[in-house]
Amino acid sequence: MEKIKNGVEIHETALKATDPEVLERINHFTFEEVQKDIDLPVKTKMLSILAYLLGMQAIGEYKLMLPVALDNEVTPVEAKEVVYQAVDYLGLGRVFPFFKVTNKILLDCGVKLPLENQATTSLDEQDRLAKGEETQMRLFGPQMKDFAKKGTINKWLVDNCFGDYYTRKGLDDRQREMITFCYLAAQGGCEPQLLAHAKANIGLGNDKEFLINVVLNNVPFIGYPRSLNAISVVNQADSELNK
Repeated sequence: MEKIKNGVEIHETALKATDPEVLERINHFTFEEVQKDIDLPVKTKMLSILAYLLGMQAIGEYKLMLPVALDNEVTPVEAKEVVYQAVDYLGLGRVFPFFKVTNKILLDCGVKLPLENQATTSLDEQDRLAKGEETQMRLFGPQMKDFAKKGTINKWLVDNCFGDYYTRKGLDDRQREMITFCYLAAQGGCEPQLLAHAKANIGLGNDKEFLINVVLNNVPFIGYPRSLNAISVVNQADSELNK
């Protein structure tokens, strides 16, 4: 928690001279009250914050919080994987600026780029399809068998989204599903997909309490309306799985 409070210093640099009164409230809520009330591993908190900031396109806040994440157990590989996986959930058009920011911050921290390759699939379509389908079935169940045969975008979901990204090293299944949940919750308007991934999270062991804590951890960054919507979806997912 002490290192997370480095975020206080970073925000003070940006706002103390111009907005001291509101800054005091922001820092107290974000870096004291929320940290005290939410019981999650520090790395989980940081990965979820980075994913939320990508999802909501908060590149200014991302610039402030990525160094905090790197100082709080998140490795350069893990930070990069959060950016890479976002391409399929946010689109390259929205993620490309985050590549530039992430690379600059890593280089400024003395990290040598490019990082070690984390891919486990080749560019061969059949390899990506096979491993993507295996991953989908592991996360969502046997009903995903032959999902790729239902249309072009279905095939792309299998070989690109799951074959290219979910098969990478650097993050495990639970971390990848958690950050996907964060991308979707931050965007808003993706409730059907959010529900599916809330169920996948719960199936992997990221249970209802965990997901709600992830949402609550990010209330200072995303605000209350989308946080309440995400909690509603988590409750729905848990209810449907426990019928």
